[in-house]
Amino acid sequence: MSSNAFTEFKPALLAALEQLGMTSDVGRADLLLAYLQQLQHWNKAYNLTAIRKPEDMLIQHVFDSLAVVPVLRQHRHGRDTLVADMGSGAGLPGIILGICQPDWRIVCVDAVGKKTAFIRQAAGALGLPNVRALHGRIETMESLQADIVVSRAFASLVDFVEISAHHRADDGVLWAMKGQHPEDEIRQLQATGRWAVVSNTTLQVPQLSAQRCLLELGPKESHDYR
Repeated sequence: MSSNAFTEFKPALLAALEQLGMTSDVGRADLLLAYLQQLQHWNKAYNLTAIRKPEDMLIQHVFDSLAVVPVLRQHRHGRDTLVADMGSGAGLPGIILGICQPDWRIVCVDAVGKKTAFIRQAAGALGLPNVRALHGRIETMESLQADIVVSRAFASLVDFVEISAHHRADDGVLWAMKGQHPEDEIRQLQATGRWAVVSNTTLQVPQLSAQRCLLELGPKESHDYR
């Protein structure tokens, strides 16, 4: 597959970056398309996603992951940052964050060996020394002490906190990427009495009509539920 195979998608990607307020990232468009190419090429071998068409992968995976970048950037304000992407799968959003923030260190964690193998392969092919893959069970790993612990369509909020919270640094934050506002999951989390939803950001994913949101989670003692 040639390196120019997916250039037909570049106008849509550039338009998405503009819509997301990420015009400073237009220089990363070719690298984002190269990731899309890797995803399409290796999907059958690694069983990464049920989505087969690259144009659908672009919207539902790449654009969806790009939508959280401005929020996380604003949160960190240029500080040195370690991100732990839990249940990363095909490296989403971890690889996308690694492309957009080459100064951040990204650890993509997954229990499926084929998926972490893909992440390593893709990071190498794309020249992303800031992205590494870690294979194993999240809940039994030694703490990564991450500034950002993020998950995308990975688990319920309660389960996400139960298995991932120990990976955050003392001042770190958990971020859960969700579809429609998960009212039931928030109530279940509130019932534990230990964690709070600090903020709920509605995400506008380019070319996607489905609802998306990003929930910021913090220890209950320091926040009220919203």
